[in-house]
Amino acid sequence: MIRKTFKMHLYPGMVEEYARRHHELWPEMKAMIHEYGGRNYTIAFDAETNTLFGYIEVESEDRWAQSADTPINRKWWDFMAPVMETNPDNSPVCEDLREVFHLD
Repeated sequence: MIRKTFKMHLYPGMVEEYARRHHELWPEMKAMIHEYGGRNYTIAFDAETNTLFGYIEVESEDRWAQSADTPINRKWWDFMAPVMETNPDNSPVCEDLREVFHLD
């Protein structure tokens, strides 16, 4: 299993809406995450900076990267674009973080 960590940024005042949308995550989006090898997905929020910190375990970097091009993922990006910083294709502006410590 590969551990991935990353950060994204919310627009000011959008944390409750972001959380609501994720608590109501579409079943087909959940299924896609699992189908493409994603497990143990967590997102945390830093209120001082409007920064989201994500953690997910994936089976394969290549397989996980393919999930970006699925229709359900593109639909999710469009749905989430009003609450967070995005690229021109509505993908979240996302920066990978380097793991510096892990303990099981």
